[in-house]
Amino acid sequence: MFLRSLAGATLCLAMLPAAAHKNFLVPSSTTLASGIHWVSVDAARGNDLFYFNHNAMPVDGLQIVAPDGTHIEPAKLERFRHRAVFEFQASQAGTYRVAVVDHGLRAAWQDNGQNRRWMGPAEQYPQAVPRDAKELRVFQIDNRIETFVTLGAPSDLVPANKGLEIDYLTHPADWVANGEARVRLLLDGKPLAKGKLTVIRGATRYRNVLESATYIAGDDGVMAVRTGPAGLYWMNASTQRPANMAPAKHHNLAYTAVVEVLE
Repeated sequence: MFLRSLAGATLCLAMLPAAAHKNFLVPSSTTLASGIHWVSVDAARGNDLFYFNHNAMPVDGLQIVAPDGTHIEPAKLERFRHRAVFEFQASQAGTYRVAVVDHGLRAAWQDNGQNRRWMGPAEQYPQAVPRDAKELRVFQIDNRIETFVTLGAPSDLVPANKGLEIDYLTHPADWVANGEARVRLLLDGKPLAKGKLTVIRGATRYRNVLESATYIAGDDGVMAVRTGPAGLYWMNASTQRPANMAPAKHHNLAYTAVVEVLE
């Protein structure tokens, strides 16, 4: 592993074995010519990027945001063993933000030697988790998993200013192979100084090493991501802070995105 400074960020490059069970959203197309198009999106957890070899990703918190900021419903949604699939129609020019957002509590405990887990809204916690649960661990969570689809010319992506997210200084439709893309890591809308972002190129099953790059933001939250060959790239950031939702003590926040790098 080595470190070097890069445009206000520190870059850590590592050759690592593949980690398991990564969440991802993969659209049938990330860029579309003008007109009206149907877009299919796969939601999955895979041991490899981007292959459906573990299980389907829950999509209860699905949000499809059109270029004008309106929310649209999927025309169809099906859940299978290894992936969930949904479709929507893109007719507005600009960029669609497709995300699964989770907010609430996550609990884990022991029940007669069996591992039990639950995740959901805080108001459901008292009914879902036994009061006498053994080895109980409870966390407040905010997770955002997203991807982008652009119809015609790109449009601005406005941050939600809630939780952990990325402000794309270089629009996702403008990421090019063997180039540089600038992003700003935000926490509740403010730059996250020294935040870390991990970037991995897809097709990991065809490599013996992960080729993972971890970027460390400067004080302004900005990082310059170096791209390699064209293809889909997976990005992930996480952080923790004190919880403000009982009975959790820690608040875990995570951001994951899939961006396509083009020639």
